[in-house]
Parts: sequence; structure tokens; C-alpha cells
Amino acid sequence: MSWFSRLFSTNKKEIKEVITTPQGPALTMDMHAHFLPELDDGASSLEESMAIIKGLHQLGYKHLVATPHIMSDFYKNTPEGIGKKVDLVKKEIVKENIDITIEFAAEYYLDDGFLLNLRNKKPFLTFGKNYLLIETSFINPCLFIDEAIFMAISQGYQPIIAHPERYSYVFDDYEEIKRWKDIGAMLQINALSLLGYYSSKSKNIAERLIDDNLVDFIGTDCHKPKHLEGLKKVLNSSYYNKSLGLNLKNNQIATF
Repeated sequence: MSWFSRLFSTNKKEIKEVITTPQGPALTMDMHAHFLPELDDGASSLEESMAIIKGLHQLGYKHLVATPHIMSDFYKNTPEGIGKKVDLVKKEIVKENIDITIEFAAEYYLDDGFLLNLRNKKPFLTFGKNYLLIETSFINPCLFIDEAIFMAISQGYQPIIAHPERYSYVFDDYEEIKRWKDIGAMLQINALSLLGYYSSKSKNIAERLIDDNLVDFIGTDCHKPKHLEGLKKVLNSSYYNKSLGLNLKNNQIATF
């Protein structure tokens, strides 16, 4: 079966290997990471890819979803190009006998190209239950985010807004994040936000989203091996452990 056929295969199995903590099931699935080599601002080589994968495996992850950026004017990644990198990484995983599985989707930037593809009903790279990972500018609000969410849902996708706690335009507008949830989007926060890695404001919003039980996924958003040390610290943070008591969808994702 070709990688393209595997991508759209419906022959999925539910993940069963879940470790239980006093707070809840530990996360064994990372659904947001940039470990494929030379596709975006993530891993710059196969060596970096494997360092990230090995590091995440050591942190307890068994299943990884690669989500390279797709932007109309910058990261013009395609399913074919991403699939080739996945095959390269999979061969290395087998060679090094690492007990981990990977699949791929993408992190789509909400730009005019994304909206046009939605209107033309072109297929998107998704994972799990047709989950579609999307992001906006970190500085400026997306003027058509409501339209994008509504159209995605109407076409059978479940949009997930990546790291809403990092968007500076909602630092003083927490209600806007809640509104995205109300109109049908899911929310994914970055694990490193709980350390204040990006900013104190991002940390505060991530914690508030956990307090309000609005978080659906926690992703590493790991781009480089240097992120692994911070991720180790996250596992011992109070809010990370509190988040495990929520109904996180990470370990409910079906894999191929």
C-alpha cells in the first residue's frame, strides 16, 4: 500500500497503551510536532529528526503526528513531499529499533490560500477523527477565522486551533478564545507554555484554559532537540499534572 493510500485508509486501531497516573492517563500521543527534516522551521536534518524522536520516546510518547507548517507564501509543503520525509524517518526508526509509530498531518496557516482551498473543497491533511490543525498569525487576528471554522466543520473536519495561548492579540481578550470553542473549534495548548517558555502571558492563559476545562489537546510543538529539556521539566509541573485530569483527546486518537 502506498503512503498516499495509507494516508486516507480507514483501517485504524485505537491506542490502548495508556499509563495511568493519580491525575489521569499520561500522554502517549503527541499530535503537534515538527520533527520531519528540512520541511519548515523544525528539524534541519535527519540527525535532528532522530534526536527529537528519541527524546520524545524517552518522555513516554509512543505515537507521534508530524505536523509540518503549510503556508501559501512560505512553507509550500505538499502531501507528496511530506510523505517522502515520513518514509525516510520511518526507515531510520526501524533501523534503530525504536518502539514508536508516526503518522503525519500538517499545521495550516489561516491565509487566503487556505480559505480558497476550503471554498474549493480541496482535501487537507488530517489525523485521528478528521482533526484539522490550524494556526493564525501570532500578532494579528484572522479576519475570516469564523468562516474557516464553520466551513471546515460543514465539510466534515474538526478544526483544532493550535496554541491559542501564544497569540498576542488575545492576551487581553480571553473571551475570544472561549468564543472559538463555542463555535465549534477545539483548543490545543503547548506543553512548554506551562513553563512560561514563550512568555508569562502565554503561561497565564494556558493555565486559565486548564482551570476552565477548555483544553482538548496538549502538544509538544517540538521543533528542535533543545526543546526536550524543557519538556522534561513540564512533566513535573503542577498544571501539566492538573491537565491530565481533563478529558484530553491525545490518547483517544486512532492511528494507522
